Amino acid sequence: MQPPKRNRIIYTFFSWYISRIIRTDFSSFTVKGLAEAPSKSVLLLANHFSWWDGFFLFHLNRQFFRKHFHIMVSEDNYNQVKFLKYLGAFSVKKQSRSMVESLEYAGRLLNDPENMVVIFPQGKLHSNHVDEVLFQKGLLSLINSSSKEFQYVFAAGLIDYFEERKPAITYYLQQWEGAEFTSLQLIKNEYNKHYQAALQQQTSRTV
Repeated sequence: MQPPKRNRIIYTFFSWYISRIIRTDFSSFTVKGLAEAPSKSVLLLANHFSWWDGFFLFHLNRQFFRKHFHIMVSEDNYNQVKFLKYLGAFSVKKQSRSMVESLEYAGRLLNDPENMVVIFPQGKLHSNHVDEVLFQKGLLSLINSSSKEFQYVFAAGLIDYFEERKPAITYYLQQWEGAEFTSLQLIKNEYNKHYQAALQQQTSRTV
């Protein structure tokens, strides 16, 4: 496992740069569903449909949650995209001994109420038009490595053009109160209820 690294200059530059490219490449960036950010640490579970996803959620955090951002990425991405580590990325290598270390590290991060940890439970890219978001194993190990005092937030990101030349990105957010003894299947079911509701809202939009 390779942890995040700190460099204020790099962080400041890419914070500005990510905000800029989202403004220039998209017609809008909209967040729906939460009136205010949780006071607890946040475990944010999101669908993974594009190269942009980490940037979207970094931007969302800066605009809304204002937590210390952490995101689990593959070891290949961590090594190839050099600046990710300075934005809060830490690596995971599937089917290796270090995977457990990565999950335990993420769980400990959630013990600090100032932190956000972003996980893509699908584990790899899927279409923005899938009917169901699949969950890979490992999430429960992360949860059980924490004190379980964090706030679950479900995020469903969806893109449409409508009448614009550039696409519009909308994130539908929902807080979920998990039981002390929860299961992966329960989390998956509850996330997909939110995801289906987001799809329904998105497809019913008119301009």
